[in-house]
Amino acid sequence: MSTSKPKNSNTNNQSGKRIVYSEFGNVDNSAALERAVPELPPNQQNLKVQASRKGRGGKTVTVISGFQEKPETLTALAKQLKAQCGTGGTVKDNEIEIQGEHKQKLLELLTKLGYKAKISGG
Repeated sequence: MSTSKPKNSNTNNQSGKRIVYSEFGNVDNSAALERAVPELPPNQQNLKVQASRKGRGGKTVTVISGFQEKPETLTALAKQLKAQCGTGGTVKDNEIEIQGEHKQKLLELLTKLGYKAKISGG
């Protein structure tokens, strides 16, 4: 006597998600559910440039916050700023982190690019 598990009869749904009830059919609304990011021009954004050491093992990182732009734009801007400073960095949580203390240099670069930026913190 062999016992076998029943095969999954969910052939119309390849993603593996089981839809229990759908009133309007199989319509993918994931694009409509994503949060829209308002992309403001640089002269309307108020940025804060500050140096931080918290949670980084004593290493100093310059954090630029206050962006209201798409992630692709932030990544391109971070690449440009990293090249000008000659260091590494990353984009996290809509903020750009540049390794080292480069507050003055980043302030000058951002104002040349048209952003309203100021140094925050000591």
